[in-house]
Amino acid sequence: MSRNRLFSRGISVLLCLSFCLSLASCKKDPGGSTDPNKTGGDSGPFTIKVYNAMAATQPSKDHKIYKLIEEELGVKFEFEFLVGEAKEKAGIMIVGGDYPDLLGLAGEQSGLQEFIDAEALIPLEDFIEKYPNLKKHYGPIYNQIKDPASGHVYVMPNYGVVSGTYYENESYGPAFWIQAAVLKEFGYPKIETLDDWFDYIQKYMEKYPEINGQKTIGFEILTDPSKDWPLRNAPAQLSGHPNDGGVIVDDNVARIYAHLDISKQYFKKLNEMYNAGVIDPETFTNNFDTYISKISSGRVLGLYDQRWNFQMGYNSIIDQKMFERQYVPVPVTFSKDIEPWYLNRPNININSGYAISTSCKDPDRVMKILDTLLDEKWQKILQWGIEGEDYLVDENGMYYRTEEQRQNSKSEEWKLSNWAESLLQFCPKLEGSYSDGNATNPNAQPGEYFDSLDDVAKEVLTAYGVKTQGALFGNVPENPVYFPCYTISIPVGTPAQLTDQKLKDYAFANLPKIISAKPAQFEDLWKKYVDQIEKLDIESLEKVYNEGIQERIRTLSKTE
Repeated sequence: MSRNRLFSRGISVLLCLSFCLSLASCKKDPGGSTDPNKTGGDSGPFTIKVYNAMAATQPSKDHKIYKLIEEELGVKFEFEFLVGEAKEKAGIMIVGGDYPDLLGLAGEQSGLQEFIDAEALIPLEDFIEKYPNLKKHYGPIYNQIKDPASGHVYVMPNYGVVSGTYYENESYGPAFWIQAAVLKEFGYPKIETLDDWFDYIQKYMEKYPEINGQKTIGFEILTDPSKDWPLRNAPAQLSGHPNDGGVIVDDNVARIYAHLDISKQYFKKLNEMYNAGVIDPETFTNNFDTYISKISSGRVLGLYDQRWNFQMGYNSIIDQKMFERQYVPVPVTFSKDIEPWYLNRPNININSGYAISTSCKDPDRVMKILDTLLDEKWQKILQWGIEGEDYLVDENGMYYRTEEQRQNSKSEEWKLSNWAESLLQFCPKLEGSYSDGNATNPNAQPGEYFDSLDDVAKEVLTAYGVKTQGALFGNVPENPVYFPCYTISIPVGTPAQLTDQKLKDYAFANLPKIISAKPAQFEDLWKKYVDQIEKLDIESLEKVYNEGIQERIRTLSKTE
């Protein structure tokens, strides 16, 4: 064989080996140690390369927070942001087999499963166990954040892990909403029951039959099958249950409540109010746009809905400076002896946050940095800023901001040099309150929230002795581990799914007729509705929910 052919064959072998090694690098650690017991050097400058799966602008080179981190911790962050489609970007990285140290992922849409399948992520549970702040933060929720297939923790959730006091300043969930003007008219009464709530609305309508030259509407109901909760879900909250969708749960057992007495009690009240002229006679023919338009007019005194759903109408009222027509949530129940449960704590943002790639040469040092940044000292810097520059401290040790500081925090240009948003979005973070009683971020600080409100909102909250809208609901219980039940999957094509759909169909076919019927017709119409429901395979649907509840209790309960 000639020397040329030998040389050519040698090159071919080398290229083949190179290609194989390249493919292997997509699956294996190319150099960094994944052993939490092996540490790299902790001294000297250290650069952490970060990819965030979201579009953003590079922070300025003289960014004061990142400079402080570099000066005190010897660490520099280099950020890369998403351009284009997240899964496509993930695929490109996987093919190349070379990754940044930290991957800021936003759930499945950012390619999480693809990264796991390519073995591009380091299991983190042993590292978390090693560092006290991370262990305290994530240890109790291992079962909830681990990958169900492998049992490993690959992503450190960026939101939803609450410690200390939980502050819910603004309510965007379900409530019986009433205009501030109604509350003021009657001296800011304490309203605890549904009967009292409607009583004040009825009295206000009688006194003010028109608002802004149009007929006053006491109560509006959205009857859009794609948004079914304004029509169907109120009985659950009125009976003291959280928003689990079409079921109520007592002692970890779910029941369909559409045909139960709590539903009858609610719809009988609506029938009474319809016949009294409190409910808009056009309410069952309105579409969503008309619903929002009527709310925006300022003449709808009350409604049951989740605020995010009618937010456009709420915003319109504020934009028109009809501040007295803004809505206030009232956590009413059927009777005073029922404890209301309208607000919920945030769910853990599972599968969103930072993961460490197999390309990271010193994952132990990266985890040590994240552990340090989870300390209260650094969390205050990341979330509040620099004391004296970005916030002040009053004589009671509570943090607050001047109007100039609040306006700075809203400026995108200011953020690029003064707020570590690129890091904070995905990194482990404290939520709730610090050990000194301050909220973990300015937006959650009750005093800060109050100071940002208009005068009417301030007057309402002051009259009820609170600083935030959320405080009107009282204490927010911890979410049950199975909550919310409406996220339990109902298998497609099963009797349970058919029952679920029929319940919805029957509700929209019957409830508008029941509500708008003459009082003497109510009992007969209600009985016919219940008879329809009881012919369904309710047991199969409740079984799906209860099996889902037990599965979540078994697999997601906190560890000791």
